[in-house]
Amino acid sequence: MKIISIALLTFIILIFGLSGKLTHEKFDSKKWRNADQNLEENWSIRWDMMNSLRNEHELIGKSYEEIIKILGTPDNENKSELYYSLGYTGNGINTGNLKIEINAEKKVTNIKVSEG
Repeated sequence: MKIISIALLTFIILIFGLSGKLTHEKFDSKKWRNADQNLEENWSIRWDMMNSLRNEHELIGKSYEEIIKILGTPDNENKSELYYSLGYTGNGINTGNLKIEINAEKKVTNIKVSEG
């Protein structure tokens, strides 16, 4: 019975690890900002850092200027949203995007990561 309990616990830990609860690459602001996604070695660098960014850096409440300092110039933006390309996700040819929603005071209200 003890062996079954240990095996079950190990299985649960693996499930959490594979579902993105564990970070892949530590977020590095300089690497993120300077990643030339046209180079093959950088195709997934932002995607690989995304879990670390979300888990270790609270973006909600930060100002527009703070976000630019951390992530650099967005790939696209409008009055209420900033968009960053995350590159390839590792799931076939899917790519990821980070959408940062900002309010009229230029403060982050929400972040969304999408894959598609």
